[in-house]
Amino acid sequence: MQPESGANGTAIAEFILLGLAEAPGLQPVVFLLFLFAYLVTVGGNLSILAAILVEPKLHIPMYFFLGNLSVLDVGCISVTVPSVLSRLLTHRRAVPYGACLAQLFFFHLFVGVDCFLLTAMAYDRFLAICRPLTYSTRMSQTVQRMLVAVSWVCAFSNALTHTVAMSTLNFCGPNVIHHFYCDLPQLFQLSCSSTQLNELLLFAVGFLMAGTPMALIVISYIHVAAAVLRIRSAEGRKKAFSTCGSHLTVVAIFYGSGIFNYMRLGSTKLSDKDKAVGIFNTVINPMLNPIIYSLRNPDVQSALWRMLVGRRALA
Repeated sequence: MQPESGANGTAIAEFILLGLAEAPGLQPVVFLLFLFAYLVTVGGNLSILAAILVEPKLHIPMYFFLGNLSVLDVGCISVTVPSVLSRLLTHRRAVPYGACLAQLFFFHLFVGVDCFLLTAMAYDRFLAICRPLTYSTRMSQTVQRMLVAVSWVCAFSNALTHTVAMSTLNFCGPNVIHHFYCDLPQLFQLSCSSTQLNELLLFAVGFLMAGTPMALIVISYIHVAAAVLRIRSAEGRKKAFSTCGSHLTVVAIFYGSGIFNYMRLGSTKLSDKDKAVGIFNTVINPMLNPIIYSLRNPDVQSALWRMLVGRRALA
């Protein structure tokens, strides 16, 4: 895609991403922190994925979705962090117009699939706890694959819609983005054409693509909570809630940071808070997910430990 010419006949061919630290002395610190976060995220998520693949005990629907979520976390952080590290090394802040739109597309693609997968995981917990007798038939391998495929199709449609809508805007003025990656709020502020329709589209599609899954998650866990509270033994209630605790923590972090980020579209100036939320969305969230699931899940812990012990034994 090429930028359209503005009213004065000029068009922006590239954007300047200022990043997180304009002071040269802080850039090495930012580089090391982002590199550490990237290695931890990729290593942690790939370790969980490997444990799920090699451990027969984890070949159940809940861990099938968790494995897909791990792949998405690697993809999500890879959309933003490697480019940040590259700019810090080369001291080149310019990003071509097409690369900026590509980053926008893939970021919303991975985040969108993440959103739907969290909903599928809530539905899985609902069936496992509230409909245990029909769980194996309602959550068959075919159903699992269909849920993942539908998640990708819906997220692809959402990402493509926003990217195409963004490509219709004119950029003919300032091209400096006070952030470390390209996203809708930052690009809206730089457009020299009206973004009202784009913002309405963001809220309308966001209501369908994020609001509906969130409502389904809440409804699922209302039924789960009601079913668990009917369990007489305290041990049984604890075991049932333990399978949901990690998922609920991830859902709260994911939706909390996302809502804060996109509800501030009316702000006339980006602040350090927006950068902090951006770090939370693109770096902290993917890094926390494997930590949350491994710390709160004894099955994943034991699988990871057996993998580690097995490798040492072979060595």
